[in-house]
Amino acid sequence: MEKTVSDNLEKNADEDLLFSTEISDSSEVEVPSRLIDQVIGQENAVEVIKKAATQRRHVMMLGTPGTGKSMLAKAMAELLPKEELKDVLVYPNVEDSNNPVIRTVAAGRGKQIVAAHKAEAAKRKQMRNTLMMLLVFGILGYSLITGQWLMGIIASAFLFMALQYMRPREEMMVPKLLVSNEANAIAPFIDATGSHAGALLGDVRHDPFQSGGLETPSHDRVEAGAIHKANGGVLFIDEINTLTPHSQQNLLTALQEGKFSITGQSERSSGAMVRTEDVPCHFIMIAAGNLDAIKGMHPALRSRIRGYGYEVYMQDTMPDTPENRKKFVRFVAQEVKNDGKIPHFDRTAIEEVIREAQRRSNRKGHLTLKLRDMGGLIRVAGDIARQDGAEMTTAEHVLRAKGSARSIEQQITDEYIQRSREYDLTVVSGTQVGRVNGLAVMGSDSGSVLPIMAEVTPTQGATGGIIATGQLQEIAQESIKNVSAVFKKFTGKDIKNMDIHVQFIGTYGGVEGDSASVSVTTAVISAIEGIPVRQDVAMTGSLSVRGDVLPIGGVTYKIEAAAKAGIKTVIIPKSNLDDVLIEEKYREMVEVIPVDHIEEVLEVALVPQNRELFLDKLKRLAARPVKKALESASGIGGQQTAA
Repeated sequence: MEKTVSDNLEKNADEDLLFSTEISDSSEVEVPSRLIDQVIGQENAVEVIKKAATQRRHVMMLGTPGTGKSMLAKAMAELLPKEELKDVLVYPNVEDSNNPVIRTVAAGRGKQIVAAHKAEAAKRKQMRNTLMMLLVFGILGYSLITGQWLMGIIASAFLFMALQYMRPREEMMVPKLLVSNEANAIAPFIDATGSHAGALLGDVRHDPFQSGGLETPSHDRVEAGAIHKANGGVLFIDEINTLTPHSQQNLLTALQEGKFSITGQSERSSGAMVRTEDVPCHFIMIAAGNLDAIKGMHPALRSRIRGYGYEVYMQDTMPDTPENRKKFVRFVAQEVKNDGKIPHFDRTAIEEVIREAQRRSNRKGHLTLKLRDMGGLIRVAGDIARQDGAEMTTAEHVLRAKGSARSIEQQITDEYIQRSREYDLTVVSGTQVGRVNGLAVMGSDSGSVLPIMAEVTPTQGATGGIIATGQLQEIAQESIKNVSAVFKKFTGKDIKNMDIHVQFIGTYGGVEGDSASVSVTTAVISAIEGIPVRQDVAMTGSLSVRGDVLPIGGVTYKIEAAAKAGIKTVIIPKSNLDDVLIEEKYREMVEVIPVDHIEEVLEVALVPQNRELFLDKLKRLAARPVKKALESASGIGGQQTAA
């Protein structure tokens, strides 16, 4: 068994990851010019985007953050058929100042029209000022001739003030350019992620001076929203479920009508009195989010997208094939080119990046597609190489980057492991009854040691039960109930007259998932039978009600966390064996034991006084049906004591 694990780790370490690729560094890789051709691992999404761009359909993309949703949305803007883009102007309405007039013109014409109106207004203003100065000087000249110079000065001052107050404001009649498009530009791409109602739907600014000739014209206070700026192009909204129901309802209206008037979004503002004519907003909407985004979406809005477009699930891994490794090489070259400030990666550095992509996939035979995180690693490695003055980024730089580019979760768990050792919360030597070192994952890329304690007490009520503490979430609570069948079978005891207490230590953020099932079962059996558990052993794995050890996620990070804590042996599900891609520095620190059934876990973890008798009873109870075991067995612990 140990040889199998060792061989597996050595194979992963020594494999030539680029055996079918003849390149020496990333500068030799050609980077496609179109964004759509730079997307890797999302073949289905790429095909959908191409079809949606041709037919002008809406798209909803759901999946893990960092898998390329925004990149695909930008690529769609490049693919949209060339249309005649429009500039949108807003004019004052002489009949109703609170209902500004909307006009559309060809792209590029808007700036010319506004400039012409401003020039005309400036010309009129200059002519009026010239006339006013002539009148003033005329009065002053006449007063000097007649000898009534004091009256002339007073008359000139009154005339100047009256004309200043009564003169028309030419700028009030100048239209405002609401939406501007260059004549030869591609379709606009507007990212409205996290926009409040005003930024998304348009708004009218509040005017503190609403009278006395000081007020700002209504049309000049109108501001276009993202839906109007995206006219003829793509409107991208990530985390669509975070929009308020009111905003989603208005967004649906804009989708259906292709136009949406602008009004003030605050009821207490003077802008709420202003409402423009309808402003065009014929856009293609790309909504994105995690899988839970569906729950927070307006049903009618989702129905509109489904009825007039596509829904796409974004893959977070792709098969680890030579062809896909070539795509990953191209991804490295793309990141270097797009950054523009880091040196290219040599062959060893590219191999290390691909090896990290294998680790982060958390799935055997796959590469991760969480490319935003991988891009961050590439940039940090490049920064280190540039700091060192290296012409090329090497594997050493990538390895150093993995240490300095740790996620917040990794930094927290490393700090927790250190402190827990100082305060004896994590015990890695000796034996204890009812205490097991479980393993957990924090975030998506950080493992931690999770001590679990169990104690058995006489019941205080009519019947016994299982009491689990540590902020367990729904799935974790259900897993505790499920595994109760297993420790009933392997103790052979009636637990009606006992309360079983299970405590998860240090779970301040709560516990979710069922990967602690093996650890809980081992701790409870140890507590019921009084058999010590090895503290230099940690374990992880889900458990069926029949005692089968089932696969879990994050096995690589869990093993590395155990190694950091000083634990020597880690028990994992056998089905996760090919997922183990621990870093080289941890390989000699820990022994990995894959198992299929709970009895294999107990054989390794428990330390009975009479091991032979313990193993014999263990096998007999495992082979018997639960009913017979409960009826005939008097318990492993009792017979062990008698021996």
